[in-house]
Amino acid sequence: MSATGLLAQLLNGLASASSLFLVSVGLSLIFGVTRTINFAHGSFYMLGAFIAYSSVEALSPHIGFWPALLLAPLACGLLGAAVEMLLLRRIYQAPELFQLLATFALVLVIKDAALWLWGPEELFGPRAAGFEGSVQILDRRFPAYDLLLMAIGPLVLLGLTLLLTKTRFGTLVRAATQDREMVGALGVNQAWLFTAVFALGTLLAGLGGALQLPREPASLEMDMLTIGAAFVVVVVGGMGSIAGAFIAALLVAELKAVCIWLGVQQIAGVEISFSKLTLVVEFLVMAVVLVWRPWGLLGKPQALARSGGEPEQPLRPAGRGAGAAWIALLAALVLLPLVTGAGVGSYAAVLLTDIFIAALFAASLHFILGPGGMHSFGHAAYFGLGAYGAALLVRLLALPMEAALLLGPLVAAAGALLYGWFCVRLSGVYLTMLTLAFAQISWAIVFQWDDFTGGSNGVTGVWPPEWASSGAVFYWVALAVCAAGLWLLRRLLFSPLGYALRATRDSALRADAIGVDVRRVQWTAFVIAGLFGGLAGALFAFSKGGVAPDAMSVTKSVDALVMVLLGGVQTLAGPVAGAAVFTWLHDTVARNTEYWRALMGSVMLVLVLVFPQGISGFAQALQARLAPGKREEPQP
Repeated sequence: MSATGLLAQLLNGLASASSLFLVSVGLSLIFGVTRTINFAHGSFYMLGAFIAYSSVEALSPHIGFWPALLLAPLACGLLGAAVEMLLLRRIYQAPELFQLLATFALVLVIKDAALWLWGPEELFGPRAAGFEGSVQILDRRFPAYDLLLMAIGPLVLLGLTLLLTKTRFGTLVRAATQDREMVGALGVNQAWLFTAVFALGTLLAGLGGALQLPREPASLEMDMLTIGAAFVVVVVGGMGSIAGAFIAALLVAELKAVCIWLGVQQIAGVEISFSKLTLVVEFLVMAVVLVWRPWGLLGKPQALARSGGEPEQPLRPAGRGAGAAWIALLAALVLLPLVTGAGVGSYAAVLLTDIFIAALFAASLHFILGPGGMHSFGHAAYFGLGAYGAALLVRLLALPMEAALLLGPLVAAAGALLYGWFCVRLSGVYLTMLTLAFAQISWAIVFQWDDFTGGSNGVTGVWPPEWASSGAVFYWVALAVCAAGLWLLRRLLFSPLGYALRATRDSALRADAIGVDVRRVQWTAFVIAGLFGGLAGALFAFSKGGVAPDAMSVTKSVDALVMVLLGGVQTLAGPVAGAAVFTWLHDTVARNTEYWRALMGSVMLVLVLVFPQGISGFAQALQARLAPGKREEPQP
């Protein structure tokens, strides 16, 4: 470690902070005004890099490097405006999670569009005209282009500050960030305001991507690699705060730079690799800030929305007809291997086993998401903890599968017990982001703890015992465990705990006034959801022969959200229907086309726009419409 080495890393951190600020500030503006969790923001960053590559290659000989490069953010801004008008404008009154589903579907469509247009290979752009060389700083060569990036960030901050403080448009944006319903009540055309803000935000994301082209190649992985860090910066800085986003970007980038500089250190005889912390340092910062100051460093507590989507309908116990249908379905699934002869390794048995596990995973998330009103972006943490717990018990302690299926979920419940204590103290988007932070921290631990978890290779060789691996026995085991888990979750929702949980969702203040311990109820529900999510993970480990860090990734958490939303948040059958449709679609589409993401994204967009209540919710509404004379049974 040397002073010049630290200076070099801090300068690199400043250049990275500038790029991170450009993409994050656009996301902050969009969320501050529209309250949309725009998962597709990283896709516009990626498009900025790809479009810049094409425009520079085709037009720079005619109009010069910089004019060609700056065409990319303009194209991203126009595309963002079109997306807002054609898609998001139709779902602003829907719950935030449906907006998340729509923007995640858009991620899939844009990724495959980029794959079709530019191919799967990384594309290296030319060096920036006029900034090809390097500058001598304290006996070290520093790229001249990085110095330019260091200047662009503060210039954009200054320009946005003047725009928001000196213009009428800026006044409306700041007003909408604080209270968008009041802005609409005063006669402001919210539709055009939202379109303009969305276009500005995507233009800034495209600018960030385009300016990265001389530093790194354009690739299809830029979207997901960027969106997590951008969310962190927005939350740490404060929703809608431009200065907050700049400070948060500096904080995150410089902490990473210091970790790289520190490298591997001996502290109290223990060797600590600080460089590995670069994968998780931003999420550690976000977790600390959310626990200490939930609305961010320079943010303000959000005003409560005066209007929203349709009110949450009460859950109703299944009638005799529905109960008989569930029993018939279960009997058909039990008899299926006997009728068809499907055994171990057959396509039908493997696919149905995957569906059973996905249904239990989705139902465990639905337990806190729908009845509990606690939105989680990190439920895969408990799925992964259960899978790793079961796998390590088998590999390290040589326990049988039966014991691992009992003890593995307890590892997930312990994680939920710890994380839930912090999470239930927050609500809304702050709770959502804290669950994301804890999930990423868990992922980083299993990804980097090579000696214990196997690191990126994971844990392998975890198979069912001989008695369960012959014929369709494991299929029946998975069916029995998942059916029992779904039944127990349903029973819990109609227990005193379930009613108290729904009371805290509908009005925490009133629930507290009548003697309900709101935090204890939510914390208990959080642990129960983690336990059953871990049970699904333990089954997953035995069905696949092991587990890898991907089981705890953000993508896995989003998959669970997609299942619940596709099936219907306000129905008990929703997670099961959503898991079945999503798993079948994912398997069928992925096997039949190279562009399976675009097809799946298109299907999800259609479902969001046409069936916003989900598959199961639409079926119930259709049944009620076909039987208008049927009286609703009073709730107990």
